[in-house]
Amino acid sequence: MGKVVLITGASSGMGREAAIMLADRGHKVYAGARRVDRMEDLSDHGITAVEMDVTSSNDNERVVDQIIDSEGRIDVLINNAGFGLYGPVEEIPLEDARYQFDVNLFGLAELTQLVLPHMREAGSGRIVNVSSVGGKVYTPLGAWYHATKHALEGWSDCLRIETAPFNIQVVLIKPGAIRTEFGQVTGAGLGKYAEGSAYMALIEPFIKMMINPRMAERGTDAKVLAEVFVEAATTAKPKRRYVKGALARPVIFIRKWLGDSTYERLLRRMLR
Repeated sequence: MGKVVLITGASSGMGREAAIMLADRGHKVYAGARRVDRMEDLSDHGITAVEMDVTSSNDNERVVDQIIDSEGRIDVLINNAGFGLYGPVEEIPLEDARYQFDVNLFGLAELTQLVLPHMREAGSGRIVNVSSVGGKVYTPLGAWYHATKHALEGWSDCLRIETAPFNIQVVLIKPGAIRTEFGQVTGAGLGKYAEGSAYMALIEPFIKMMINPRMAERGTDAKVLAEVFVEAATTAKPKRRYVKGALARPVIFIRKWLGDSTYERLLRRMLR
């Protein structure tokens, strides 16, 4: 029997491809995103598009209630919505940093809290949290983004132990470099902190790297990650962590086994 799945951040990239793949394989999919106009064609796959901002409690409650009223259950929650805030720690306003945490951590935490009682009542369920290779490594100018992903790693591990007695599984997906809008959007966002910055020697090469089309071409196709989403959401015995995408395993290996000094030399070389 197909599963009832709610996936956030489904208007583009990995989330969109995963929603389509899950629906095409017989699952009932609710695809959430702020840009609902970009999901109109998902109805062709039998997907129900729902407008939602994960930082809005009203949106989160409305969408969960809608699914429970229509389907009677939520089998899988895929917390995919997120973005990358990049800029110097000294110069990013804390208001912006708090919003980064609201989207990447607290929004998905609230949505998870809303879904868990229904999963406990059903005696089964699965929470799939989309972290990043950035949850294990780091880059200059990405302190707040990496902080959210490092936090999500620990949060998910604790949640997995807490929910295991209720037959609720918690899975982490850690994408590497993927061919999505992430690099272009992140590079453009970084530009607003550039004017007059004391950190221009870092910002300029970083922006060039992020918006470089050749950099994007080296990324893994989003459909490859969608296959990982499907496995993490539906296989009987999922892994605790899935690592997939260009550079993901090499950079984790370098930091873990060769140390921070070697890893940081590699970062400096890339930014030249």
